[in-house]
Amino acid sequence: MVEIIPSILTASPQEAKELLLKAEGVSERVQIDIVDGVFAPGKTIDPSAIAVFETNLSLDFHLMTKEPIDWVERALHAGAERIIGQVELMTDQAAFVGKVQAGGTLVGLALDIDTPVSRIDKEILTSLDTVLVMSVKAGQGGQKFDDRALDKIKMLKKVKTKDETPFRICVDGGILPQNIRKVVMVGADEVAIGRRLFEGDIRENIEKYAQD
Repeated sequence: MVEIIPSILTASPQEAKELLLKAEGVSERVQIDIVDGVFAPGKTIDPSAIAVFETNLSLDFHLMTKEPIDWVERALHAGAERIIGQVELMTDQAAFVGKVQAGGTLVGLALDIDTPVSRIDKEILTSLDTVLVMSVKAGQGGQKFDDRALDKIKMLKKVKTKDETPFRICVDGGILPQNIRKVVMVGADEVAIGRRLFEGDIRENIEKYAQD
């Protein structure tokens, strides 16, 4: 069954706290989206805003930033269990992966909707715990799912099967009950879902997505 990961994209520390509390006891992990205003318009909370909260949730930090390596220490301090960096403004993928792993944390790389799978260094793939495929333009919520993501998921699935690599494929952006089946059928292991998952009863919403 596909894993449903609640995703938090906000500039408000108070809202982040409220959403984390909603997810407590319902989900095992939550993804915190970090946007620096350079990689994409607008800025979200800094990881330090999460560091002050106590939670039993496993925390993913999705770094949509210039040079994600510069944000690793802050994410670690905030209790990250997994850190995922966008490759587009990343100078050295090996250095990023190495720094995250040195912190004892799971590591992933993320591809924006216009970025091909080939952008990830082949030598790095076997070291990753996660590859995150954006199915919308990274950094903004409420966008429509882009079918171009499906081909990337298929390609990554083939790589996993051929090379017997253990990384998980996560898909993020525009996921709805009526399209989640498409990403699961082509190989997604996880999907990250934002605000719509928190509207109403989050437990019922997660179950609704997971059944598909």
